Amino acid sequence: MFTGLVQSLGNLRLLTEDRLEVSCSSSHAELILTDLSIGDSVAVDGACLTVEQVLPQGFIVTVSPETIDRTTIGQRDRTSTYANLETSLRVGGKIGGHFVTGHIDGIGRLVSSKATATSWEMRFAAPESLTEQWSNYLSRYLVSKGSIAVNGVSLTIADCDRGGNWFTVAVIPHTYSETNLAQIQIDEWVNLEADILGKYVEKLMISPHHSAARREIITPDFLAANGYQ
Repeated sequence: MFTGLVQSLGNLRLLTEDRLEVSCSSSHAELILTDLSIGDSVAVDGACLTVEQVLPQGFIVTVSPETIDRTTIGQRDRTSTYANLETSLRVGGKIGGHFVTGHIDGIGRLVSSKATATSWEMRFAAPESLTEQWSNYLSRYLVSKGSIAVNGVSLTIADCDRGGNWFTVAVIPHTYSETNLAQIQIDEWVNLEADILGKYVEKLMISPHHSAARREIITPDFLAANGYQ
């Protein structure tokens, strides 16, 4: 479990098709390397990976075929030079972002990025070759003012269309400067993870163990009457 608060940046180097060396490169590298042990989980651009070997300035992981297919790790020519890194949440630690599992739902591409007086407005949509992946795993979870992890960064969706074909986020200066969001170019790819809470709600709503009558009770009017806005 992670929170979407990036601790450091790292360089990625493919050793083999499924083995990856991660070198911690920023001034905050000690936040990743201190007490890092074999078997620990680290989010690499939002993808939860298991440390198999600890190096003086980094670590080595093995990446499963599912992770390669679902994330940007196998697409380094389409992504930023640096990866966002976050170690797993410790018991009693602060949850400053939102619950991030490190299980990537799909890939998005940067459509536009515009600096405003207080933030950077960034819009993401599906790469043309991955619209089916986006439709199957992401679009229905995109909710205005909901949470999403972009390359492992916890962000709030500022706007999205009703079909979930695109969304925008406002990135504050601190987050922009301390993560690889500042390095992403137009049309570059990013890892996306939708909010896990929405997935559980969806599962419960369509569960065959709930009768049709019970499902019909939960309507917008019912929720509004019980304090949900």
